[in-house]
Amino acid sequence: MNGAALAAPRTFAHGLHPLEYKEGTETRGTKRLAFARLLVIPMSQHLGAPAKPIVREGQEVVRGEPIAAAGGFVSVPMHAPATGIVEKIDLAPSAAGTMIPAIYLRPYLGSPQEVLYGRPQDVDGLSPDDLIGAVQSTGMVGLGGAAFPTHVKMKVPEGKKVDVLIVNGCECEPYLTTDHRLMLERMPDLFAGIRIALKATGAAKALVGIEENKPDAIEALRKALPAGLPAKVAPVQTKYPQGAERMLIKALARREVPSGGLPSDAGVVVFNVGTLAQLGYLMPRGQGLIERGVTVAGSGVRKPGNYLVPLGTPLRFLLEQAGFDGAARQVILGGPMMGQSLGSLDVPVTKGVSGILAFTEEEIRARTRKVYPCIRCGHCLQACPAFLNASRLGLLARNDRYELMEEKYHLNDCFECGCCAYACPSNIPLVHYFRMAKAKNRERKAAK
Repeated sequence: MNGAALAAPRTFAHGLHPLEYKEGTETRGTKRLAFARLLVIPMSQHLGAPAKPIVREGQEVVRGEPIAAAGGFVSVPMHAPATGIVEKIDLAPSAAGTMIPAIYLRPYLGSPQEVLYGRPQDVDGLSPDDLIGAVQSTGMVGLGGAAFPTHVKMKVPEGKKVDVLIVNGCECEPYLTTDHRLMLERMPDLFAGIRIALKATGAAKALVGIEENKPDAIEALRKALPAGLPAKVAPVQTKYPQGAERMLIKALARREVPSGGLPSDAGVVVFNVGTLAQLGYLMPRGQGLIERGVTVAGSGVRKPGNYLVPLGTPLRFLLEQAGFDGAARQVILGGPMMGQSLGSLDVPVTKGVSGILAFTEEEIRARTRKVYPCIRCGHCLQACPAFLNASRLGLLARNDRYELMEEKYHLNDCFECGCCAYACPSNIPLVHYFRMAKAKNRERKAAK
């Protein structure tokens, strides 16, 4: 193998190359968003048990103060995104269309909104177990979109050993650029977060995976990498879904996560760059997560960009600040490939929201295509990074054979990246079918 081959960016098999649409935001610095008149902080902003309110209606709180405690180990606390008064504790609409418990906080208009709550700590002096407890107290979850509690991922399962920490800076979804900007603007925080994750997990080294369409971030991180930090910047090929956990492990560590297994089964743990940068900033200060970066883009906004947004900010307020005039026909939470189309703008920004995309009627009409029967062309098989038979799964779903999909055709290995639906010339909504099948199987198991 020659040197050129060795230097080639690493990747995985299958996948595809959708148009990126990142040029509208990737070169614009992150801007801090104003505070809305009312913030709505849901108690379920993460996978696991909801948080439990520890404040009462009418109580004054300061920015950064804990307002809800973790509901168990697989749960995280919530912190006040602003100094203000707890207006009420009631149900609030969620992006899923359900009503969930939330704390309504009205910020004080005259407050400078400094973070007034924090307990500085010596992170280097903490043991790995104490470090994991301190991570939980920050309320940190995966900021790449999964919203899995970070401290739970750092707790390596009994009997397993992790030797490689992968830092996910791929951001392969079209339109989204908040991680790209973070890597350019908050390098010291990111390096501090990597040190914390290495110590907590016991990993010997870190690999920072960045798609090659971000050469400025690759160069900047390589130049700034601290001496003594066992980390390496590792460019990967620009391809979707390069940032998916299993795909990135395959590309960088050359390891396979077994079907139904976890990354720790392959000796690896993966964290998003945004997650680690926030940890690197919050942990030494003893503060909690109260804001996050969000990409706002699409033809329905006049001022696309990346915004630092207080958690609990209503989506309608955020979109208005970005030049939304209400004319958009579709608003998507996240990216266009894996994101969720919203039926209402009366939901708040939560910890897992990485992007908000607004599209006009004209753009939606251009992308709307008639659905035809499957022609068995095999495009979906060639695109699927998990090597699933999406065509067969789709046919089984249409015939309500949900159990067979799971038992014989590995339905649960599908992480709903959308490659199959994107590649399908018949425009079959395969991912929709698979989500429905998983939901039906969960209902069946719960009934038993």
